Amino acid sequence: MINIKENERLSTLNHSCAHLLAQAVKHLYPEAKFWVGPVISEGFYYDIDLGDKVISEEDIPLIEKEMKKISKDGKRIVRHEISKKEALEMFKDDPYKIDLINRMDENDTIISCYTQGDFTDLCRGPHVESVKELKYFKLLKFSGAYFKGDSNNKMLQRIYGICFETEEELNNYLQELEDAKMRDHRKLGKDLGIFVTNDLVGKGLPMYLPNGYIIWETLENYIKGKERKLGYLHVLTPPLGNVELYKTSGHWDHYKDNMFPKMEVEGEEFVLRPMNCPHHMMIYANSIHSYKDLPIRIGEIARDCRFEASGALKGIERVRTFCQNDAHIFVTPEQIESEFSEVVNLILEVYKELHITNYHFELSLRDKEDKVKYYPDDDMWNKAEDTLRKVLNDLNIDYVEKIGEAAFYGPKLDVQVKPAVGNEYTLSTCQLDFCLPMKFNLTYIDKDGEKKTPVVLHRAVFGSLDRFIAYYLEETKGALPLWLSPVQINIIPVNNEYHLEYAKLIKDKLSDYRVKLDDREEKLGYKMRESVMNKIPVTLILGQKEVDNQNVSYRLLGSEETITLSLDEFIKFIEDKIKNKD
Repeated sequence: MINIKENERLSTLNHSCAHLLAQAVKHLYPEAKFWVGPVISEGFYYDIDLGDKVISEEDIPLIEKEMKKISKDGKRIVRHEISKKEALEMFKDDPYKIDLINRMDENDTIISCYTQGDFTDLCRGPHVESVKELKYFKLLKFSGAYFKGDSNNKMLQRIYGICFETEEELNNYLQELEDAKMRDHRKLGKDLGIFVTNDLVGKGLPMYLPNGYIIWETLENYIKGKERKLGYLHVLTPPLGNVELYKTSGHWDHYKDNMFPKMEVEGEEFVLRPMNCPHHMMIYANSIHSYKDLPIRIGEIARDCRFEASGALKGIERVRTFCQNDAHIFVTPEQIESEFSEVVNLILEVYKELHITNYHFELSLRDKEDKVKYYPDDDMWNKAEDTLRKVLNDLNIDYVEKIGEAAFYGPKLDVQVKPAVGNEYTLSTCQLDFCLPMKFNLTYIDKDGEKKTPVVLHRAVFGSLDRFIAYYLEETKGALPLWLSPVQINIIPVNNEYHLEYAKLIKDKLSDYRVKLDDREEKLGYKMRESVMNKIPVTLILGQKEVDNQNVSYRLLGSEETITLSLDEFIKFIEDKIKNKD
């Protein structure tokens, strides 16, 4: 979607439309007082004090109608420059504007305001020449918003809107919004029975329903299978640890604000773990290692907990507990390049197989001026950053460098995806770490019999399974590919009296797949529509013709074409689609 703030003309239009909204509200509710009405990436909003009045769905069309009436009147928008004293007098009855004026620098002797007809608002501008230019707008939603964002202050009414140059642009944007609603993984998760949340369980603590767990387990088996072929050894570690573990790793100093509070049990202090690296360090430390043992690749689908503000929580995309597709690779310095290269190739292979195309690479580096966040070892940082650059360059991978985005212990490669809904975020990551192995006194015996400190690669291909499922649901609009779909094949007998026995026989022969038999006493059309609504990839329709010829007829999701095959041909067709992850 377009970012309004990045387009100068659209930014001006939307800023002016915020004033148009305020003027319309003032006409309808004369006692209204106004706080701020900024342009945002999705349009504009205005925070308004309506006294005891609470905006409802019925009010929005009335406000829009008044906005259109003002626009047709075509008044010019005129800028005035006044002194601070004049401004205080002009807005003396509006405590919100008085607050803004009083917070202005005393050296700002000139303050600007804009007038359109009977409405004047305090503003720096710029604005369009006339309200007549504000033709194509839409009020999108409304909510409550505390004055200055402080919950101790009064709750104001916030109304959001958008304005465009042409009707076509507005209609296209509204269609994109509608598409975004249909893609929202929270809606799809509910409609398709994938996950559920409940405040009695706790905010940000999703529960996966049977359909959701099938998706989860299929993804887990997929990535573990790839890892095993590459020599990864999978482990299982507890989702909490002694506070001393995180003090040793340095996470307690750098990350404790993002962790749940510590708890004391029998004189020991524990905390829910926010990441898995300290546990994996201890697994490595459990044995003596030779250089011949390295690289050692430890993998885990690991449960982690991080404290997220309730306002930041979003379905299974941003939660307070999640499972990382995590791994730590312990290497000699000479093995860094080859192992890092192998991780990047694994990410690229997974993305290709799962048809993920809209992504780019970011090399996250330290900020040399930040002496607090980053581990203080210039030689380590320079070596680590140069190594990652070399691998990416050797692989001919385009990337951008991000200063100040590294982990506290080392630089990292982030793969940023642009989802169908919302802003881009990190899906996969690989981090280079010279620091934690030293903190945990990890060693291996080199070929000369001396103890050396290994280097660790932290990597996650899916990131977290939770976020990946959210991403994939939104990319596919819930129409998951056959290999991943909770129900792969839906069998519908045309008439239970004559065709149900044959349908049961076919179901038995398709027992290697996730098959549902819809034997309800409902009309065929109803069952077919429900199969589409449930986004089942393949629907078998079995009637008298199929019984007589001992074959099957199927229809793919999204297609109106019905195709008839022998059962053996159909199974081969299904096998090919699963193999190719179509």
